[in-house]
Amino acid sequence: MTESLASGDQHRTVLLQEAVDALDIQDARRDGTYIDATFGRGGHSGLMLSQLSAQGRLRAFDKDPRAIAVGQQLAQGDARFAIAHASFAAMKNVMSAQGIAQVDGVLMDLGMSSPQVDDAQRGFSFRADGPLDMRMDTTRGVSASEWLATATQDNLEKVIREYGEERFAFQIAKTIVNRRAVEPITTTGQLAALVAGAVKTREKGKDPATRTFQAVRIFINQELEDLETGLKQAFDLLAPFGRLVVISFHSLEDRIVKRFLAAQASAPVLDRRLPIRAADLPLPSAKLLPRVMPSDTEIAINPRARSAVMRGLIRLPQGEAT
Repeated sequence: MTESLASGDQHRTVLLQEAVDALDIQDARRDGTYIDATFGRGGHSGLMLSQLSAQGRLRAFDKDPRAIAVGQQLAQGDARFAIAHASFAAMKNVMSAQGIAQVDGVLMDLGMSSPQVDDAQRGFSFRADGPLDMRMDTTRGVSASEWLATATQDNLEKVIREYGEERFAFQIAKTIVNRRAVEPITTTGQLAALVAGAVKTREKGKDPATRTFQAVRIFINQELEDLETGLKQAFDLLAPFGRLVVISFHSLEDRIVKRFLAAQASAPVLDRRLPIRAADLPLPSAKLLPRVMPSDTEIAINPRARSAVMRGLIRLPQGEAT
């Protein structure tokens, strides 16, 4: 594990060595083109660049303006690297504009960076009071407080239930609507207190606001929609034997990743009544990589790693059996 490239933003990159090892950047692949789809503070990018040759290229994406600032500093000192202020859901268009049609590997680390969580002004955490923003890209979009002020109770309940897997979604949504009729909900402390009053029981060791904050953040940033689009675009960009590696941090993300990877590694299902020879049957498009979890040592050093799951695949040439 390493610290971030930004000296002022302390961030421990989860599954750093394992993720970069899974990309298999060695021998001829050291000259290849790779994507760090979630730059963050540059932990994965730094290690990837250390393994690439002088001819290799690394392209990165991030929504967060502060991450972009770190990436631009890196780009000034390394011509192999460039970063785009965009969601990875736009990677095909961005890569096409740079004349890149195929890449040798894509890494997606779906977790928030520690600087985002720890900065109260970003509004991601209930542990310190701050403006209720939650936007990863603070230059565009609607903040969490703006959405909470206008969303219907039904919509609030739906988001909190589906994206937070919160069984008290109805009670929380009703409490929010009642409170905003009295005063605006503009801070993380206000929202956390409202949720704590609406949630009567909670898992041991977990703050009552955890699921609601997760749900609102996911909705505000369209995280699951971007993930589904980004996975498809990443796979489309992979060259034969290219690798896609994804680190997820909660069940909603991991479920989408697991299903997508499994679909690529499964042969298309055909009507058994069709007269097709065994030799002509379609083959899977990919081979799955082993699932990887953080070690006990990493979790002890960085407790935020405890929920991480890494999955991946290798794209197979057309007609290649697994």
